[in-house]
Amino acid sequence: MVAIVDYGVGNLFSLASSFRAVGAEVVVSGDKEVIESADKIVLPGVGAFGDAAEKLFSSGLAEVVIEQAKKGKPLLGICLGMQLLFDKSLEYGEHKGLGLIRGEVRPIQEVIPKDLKIPHIGWNALEFGRIKHPLFKYLSEGTCVYFVHSFYGANCSKSVIASAEYGASLTAAVANKNVMGCQFHPEKSGKAGLSILRAFCEMGEKK
Repeated sequence: MVAIVDYGVGNLFSLASSFRAVGAEVVVSGDKEVIESADKIVLPGVGAFGDAAEKLFSSGLAEVVIEQAKKGKPLLGICLGMQLLFDKSLEYGEHKGLGLIRGEVRPIQEVIPKDLKIPHIGWNALEFGRIKHPLFKYLSEGTCVYFVHSFYGANCSKSVIASAEYGASLTAAVANKNVMGCQFHPEKSGKAGLSILRAFCEMGEKK
């Protein structure tokens, strides 16, 4: 079972529908016991880092997510959910993250040309680098996915498993063992996004 963490932030219905489309048993819950009993965890998120982090920590769900991740349970952060995996964010101040991915979240305006629009909205091609991560086992390099963001994962080169070009090479996905994150929205990325969710659901399963 896949548990989508409901802490008051994120497009939960669309994400749950996408998991069901690939045959996954999925539950949307803010109940600690439900999340602990799941085989895999998804951390969604839209909006501002500070607000989301405050809700996640004040609800006690941050502790549950960290604990389950450290036990080896597959965890996937999506969009702001990916950013929350980092040590900290510099979005409108400095805010503490979950510390599951080394690095920080910074404004993309620091690295892209001034004539490009912010937020970065649209379809961009994924670049995998030397080794393709299992999360992308059903995808070919150059496949396009859908982004909506103004901040990106920085100082995290050891964890980057995919990047995308938007005036500069931006972090598109990260991984640290069983902890993974996508800056883009798989649930808005058509067949390519569904293939990523399918690959995530297959992680840790016995053949």
